[in-house]
Amino acid sequence: MAEERPLKEENDDAAAQVQNLRRRIDDLDELLVRTLSARAACALEVGRQKKLLGLEIYQPSREADVLAHVQKINPGPLNNESMKRLFERIIDEARRLEREAAPGDKEGD
Repeated sequence: MAEERPLKEENDDAAAQVQNLRRRIDDLDELLVRTLSARAACALEVGRQKKLLGLEIYQPSREADVLAHVQKINPGPLNNESMKRLFERIIDEARRLEREAAPGDKEGD
């Protein structure tokens, strides 16, 4: 029969694992921030181009395409409804940026 490890040792292992997972989450959060910022920069440029072309900022068919795409590629563990809610918020913020975009303005000008 296998020898049982003392409870303190198991607690120490669990505490170390929590710390490692938290560091991994911090790394992933940094990646998310960089990725969301890059996505927002694209949305800002899309807004500028739409204004130059005289297009409406809100395009429901494009939003539906984006939501369908992210649900199609979703590997989990978040379910598709959760992913949809997250991306609806991301799209809302991107649309806000598009509305604020001045045609012809480039970031840093």
